[in-house]
Order: sequence, then structure tokens, then C-alpha cells
Amino acid sequence: MKTPLILITGATGYIGGRLVLRLLKAGYRVRAMARSMDKIKGRSWQPSSNLELVSADLLDPESLKGALKDCDIAYYLVHSMSEEHKDFVDADRRAAKNFILVSGQNNIQRIIYLGGLAGNEPNASLHLKSRAEVETILQSGRVPVTVFRCAHIIGSGSASFEMLRYITERMPYFIVPKSVIDTKIQPICIRNVLIYLEECLKKEETIGQAYDIGGPEILTYRQLFEIYAKQAGLRKPMIIHSPTPSFKLGTIIAHFIAKLLLPISPGISQPLLDGLGVEIVTKEDTIRDLIPQNLIHCASAIDRAIQKDSLKLVDTRWTDAGELNPPEWMYEGDAAYSGGTLLQGGYKISLACKPADIWPLITGLGGQNGWYYGDILWQVRGWMDQIAGGVGLRRGRRHPELLNVGDALDFWRVLDVHPPLKLILLAEMKLPGEALLNFELVSDEKGTQLKLGTRFRPTGLYGILYWYSLLPFHNLLFKGMLKALAKRVGKTILSGPEKYRPGPLLLDQ
Repeated sequence: MKTPLILITGATGYIGGRLVLRLLKAGYRVRAMARSMDKIKGRSWQPSSNLELVSADLLDPESLKGALKDCDIAYYLVHSMSEEHKDFVDADRRAAKNFILVSGQNNIQRIIYLGGLAGNEPNASLHLKSRAEVETILQSGRVPVTVFRCAHIIGSGSASFEMLRYITERMPYFIVPKSVIDTKIQPICIRNVLIYLEECLKKEETIGQAYDIGGPEILTYRQLFEIYAKQAGLRKPMIIHSPTPSFKLGTIIAHFIAKLLLPISPGISQPLLDGLGVEIVTKEDTIRDLIPQNLIHCASAIDRAIQKDSLKLVDTRWTDAGELNPPEWMYEGDAAYSGGTLLQGGYKISLACKPADIWPLITGLGGQNGWYYGDILWQVRGWMDQIAGGVGLRRGRRHPELLNVGDALDFWRVLDVHPPLKLILLAEMKLPGEALLNFELVSDEKGTQLKLGTRFRPTGLYGILYWYSLLPFHNLLFKGMLKALAKRVGKTILSGPEKYRPGPLLLDQ
């Protein structure tokens, strides 16, 4: 029999990125779909005759036609919770409608959807209701849908795990209503989720059916925090009950804490936190008989996640999701004046070495490694960003040494990387404009010239004032960073650091 061609939407996301690897190893033909071709090419998947890469946007029906053409099965693994979509519910609704419309025009045999539990509960959050609405929309089409309604996912790199880890590690005590902290939940290990998603392909009886999936234990948030603390070797957090049982007050407190402590942007964390008071447990467990497996207990799932984080073996991360949006003014062929004012600055230094001697230090920037100079200034900028509702420095980086296109790097995202010559970072902090930071290495017969440049497209007068008010700090940081890099490389400085004006920094269309 012909091996089916399987489309995975959200292939650069947390679940999709791992599922691509599993299906390829199992011998399936996979078409991995994401909005950015550069980002999807930057994944760690090995080239394979069974792997196709396609760029498409669920909000653009025309782009979906090519992505779904000749596919037999499609996984729907996307959601629109991000800073990018102010109304993620509407975006999810439109995406699902576009998907079933185009799916119905192709020979798709089935759709597999990973949704959420408790979306139909009276007190469900907008996020959970949206997951349920997407399920209903997908089921309204002519293509049969297999639905997995999932509880909190515990695994290295998941948003749920990151929130659990940061709250437990950074808050020795916190105030929360008893009605929230004692809410029942049924977390599930990422490994079990992936097994369900893969094995259902072999079970025709799952076509057109919906299943609740959860782990082997029903816990409370209180127990979950205590289990994490024990597995991580931390003191058990002290939980103080709020004097009022108000759920609204609890979410307000949670939102405030999330802004200060969590590595997750408010666009993701707040919809998740709004569901804290909702009981998220399975109502039926028929899937356990159809796809039997060893359901991993919460303590073991947390232990696995902690170990993978400590060994830097995180395959995918919640920060992988999201669109990679290069500024329009970077594209080849645009007039120099397109997009408005472009402010530029930078420093350069020449070293008696090869680019390969410098490159490991460039790709090692950020996260726990720091920025080699003026870390306190970077931290202050990160705190300012958090207060403004941005991501700050909390996201860190997925791996201490390796960088791929699309990777989050503190409050930057990798826009382009060409070892050992070029790295371009796109700013994702709150800014009155668009900003880029780039490292460029140019070799000659004497050695290597390292250039560190920044480009900023301000929004209005405030953006211009912002640039010039921070220019002295930028000059201090960039000059200091190049000196620190030169010292770490340990090679002779031929010239610099000195100011230079960056030239065009362009991407192919």
C-alpha cells in the first residue's frame, strides 16, 4: 500500500516539531507546514526523501491549497495565542474555517486535532472555549476529524512546564485563593501525548471520534507545585490563602506575578492563567483501551523534563511557535527611503584570527551565558520590557551553543544565521519601532573584521527620541562587547573597536 502523505500544521511549534521527528522515524511521508520557510528550514530535522517543507498561512486560504494538495491526512496543531494576535479567538476561528474549506476541496481522508479539556464548562476561560470552538468548526466539515482533548502538558520546553518551573523556583511563597490552588487537574506527559497522536494513525476506529486524554493522576495545583519542588530539590513553597475566595482577584494576582517572573509573554500566559479555576480532568478514558501505553506519573514526567533541560536536550520549546516577521524595509529591491526613517549605528574591530575562531562566541550570546559586557544594563532593559508587558530576558535560549532561524534569544529572535559569517536578530521587546541587531564577520589576508551593527525604524517622534536617548548606552555596550569578545578569543587586536555606519542589510524576497 502507498504510504500516506501527512501534513503537519504548526510544524515549528512545540508539539508539531516533535511529531515531525516521530513520524519520519516511523517511516511516514511528512509535509511540514509553517508560515516562514526560513524558520522551518532552520529546524534540526535531517534531510529525508520522506520530508517536504511548505510555507503556508492558515489565515490565507490561497496558500493552503498548495499545502494540502495530494495530502491524505492532516494534523491541526496550531493556535493563535501570541502578542501578534490581539483577538486570538477570532484568529483561531478564521483559521479553522479556512482549513476545513480547503480540506474539503482536496482528497483529505481525515484530520487529527489536538484541543483542550473543559472548553464547554460554564466557567471556562476564553482560551479553553476557543479550543472547543475550533473543534466544532473542524467537525462541521466533510472530512472526518479525530479529536484529542488534552490536559496540561508536562515536558521540557512546554508553556505549562515553564510556568510551573518559574513559579516554584522563584516564589518561596505566594498568595492565592483556596478555590484556585485546590482546583483539580490531570496533567499528561508530552511523551504520552505524542504516542496518542502517532498511534491513532493505525487505528481506523478512531476516525471521526473524540477522546479525552490525561495522565494517570488527578492532582491539584497545590500538589503539582509540591511535586515539582521535591523533584527539583527545592523547599516546598508556602501557599497563603487569599482573604477572599474571589476567582477574579486570583487571576489579577496571577497576571501581575506572570508579568514579573514568567518567561512567557502576556499574550500566552494570561489566557492560560485565566483558566486556573477551571477543573481540567478527563470525563472518559476509552482511548486507554484503544491505544494502551504506560501513562507516566507526574513526578516522573517532571523529572524527565528537568533532566532534559539540564542536559540541553530540549527538542522543541514553546518559544519556537509564532511567525517570523522580517521588517518590510529589509527586502531586496525596496527603495532606500521605503518605510520611513532608518537609524543606524555600530562598531567594528579587527582580530588576527579566522571567523571560525570568533563564531562560537557569537552563537553563545544570551541566556545564562549573558552578553559578555554590561549585563546589568541588559537586565535593566529586560525589567523595563517586563513592566511594559513584554517578554524581557526571561525566555533565555533553547540551547547554550546552537542557534537556528526562529529561535528565541532573550528578547530577540534569530532572523537569519549563516555560520560562521552572519547572525541577524530581530527585536521582540516593546519598542516604538522595529529594531535589528547583526553580527558580521569579514575575513581578509590579515585576519577577520567583526562588525556589530543595529538598525532601528522608529514609529513617530517618540521613536526618534527613544533612539537618541539610548544612543550613548548603545555605544557603550557595543564597544564594550567587542572588547570583551576580543579578550575571550585571545587573539591580537589589529584595529578598533571603532565606530562604523552599517550598510544595507537585506534578505531575499
